[in-house]
Amino acid sequence: MSGAYRSADATVSARGLVAITPSDSTIFPMCRAIYVGVAGNIALRTAEEQTVTLIAVANGMLAVQADKVMSTGTTATDMFAVY
Repeated sequence: MSGAYRSADATVSARGLVAITPSDSTIFPMCRAIYVGVAGNIALRTAEEQTVTLIAVANGMLAVQADKVMSTGTTATDMFAVY
């Protein structure tokens, strides 16, 4: 998948999904959201370069622009970057 998320228009459908493998070092192109298949905690880096751990994230769509999901602190699984 080339390029980063390009529109702030929430009415535009996603153009692709890429599986996320949590890693403390891997950076991926900025996504528009994260789909969470199995609920849990998610440690991530936001578009504003804030590193946060979201606790008890439910399965479903997480509306956050991020470019990194860390393995340390992440217990949620089956995640996809939504572009």
